[in-house]
Amino acid sequence: MKLATLRSALPDGELVVVSRDLTRMLRAGAVVPTLQAALDDWARVLPGLTQLARDVESGGEPFDQAQAHSPLPRAFQWCDGSTFQAHNDRMAQWIGKPIDKRFGIEPFMYQGASDCFLAPTETITGFQEEWGIDYEGEIAIITDAVPMGTSVADAPSHIRLMMLCNDVSLRNLIPPELSKGFGFVQSKPASSFSPVAVTLDELGSNWRDCRLHMRLYSEVNGCEFGNADAGLMLHGFDELIAHAAKTRHLAAGTIIGSGTVSDAAPGRGTSCITERRVVEILAHGEPRTPYLRNGDRTRLEMFDAAGNSVFGAIDQAVSIPG
Repeated sequence: MKLATLRSALPDGELVVVSRDLTRMLRAGAVVPTLQAALDDWARVLPGLTQLARDVESGGEPFDQAQAHSPLPRAFQWCDGSTFQAHNDRMAQWIGKPIDKRFGIEPFMYQGASDCFLAPTETITGFQEEWGIDYEGEIAIITDAVPMGTSVADAPSHIRLMMLCNDVSLRNLIPPELSKGFGFVQSKPASSFSPVAVTLDELGSNWRDCRLHMRLYSEVNGCEFGNADAGLMLHGFDELIAHAAKTRHLAAGTIIGSGTVSDAAPGRGTSCITERRVVEILAHGEPRTPYLRNGDRTRLEMFDAAGNSVFGAIDQAVSIPG
């Protein structure tokens, strides 16, 4: 099943069920009005949504990704992990410090702003170029209600949906924030998520060991930037859920991210600009790729074996106020 949220005058938008090829949709209002409401009462509404998913394969109205908001326009929680060895290796080189030894033992995670996400085609604006505007391509899950203390073994049963994420980062604001020893705030503005969120059964054998074994393609200004393997997570989503729920309950609709998808294999590129700059420093003694500037555009997408887009595209331009 594929679900999307249309932009509307209401903050949580309008839930629709989307065809597998992302061309058609059926409005879900007769079953449940919003995705958050569906997650709050998943067992009851699932049969109705499943019937809509069958019906939309042979009918419905056109689905326009440009009219979609992030599947959850706002969420009770957005917890983002860091689970890719190659990303952490390169970021350690960027900050000039060794990787914390605990990285191999337990997930790293921060809590981001979740009260107002960007739509997947919404302009990234309001920032200054000198802040170092970067995109970060990630995978994210949406959970149902997760009890505090949930084990790694029980965690997978709480995953309801999966989607892509652009975790926008302001790189030049990160070092002064972290130097205070108190975490991200200004350097982590609103993230955006793919137009469509999908149930795990849509992913087939690509979903296994609580990881999505597919390539995440990213572009900057129409040129391929990376095609990293999202299955290379050191810690799977089961561990991420258990980590987040160790001392708190997670409300239905909690979003948990994988961290920047990263692949050290030659030719796989990177899923953020900072990693590429580190690679350039090692190869040439200096970075050659600038951070995002006014008018730049970044795109994130995943494709199945037949070349079909799975989640739709996060396709955002950057606008710097004059």
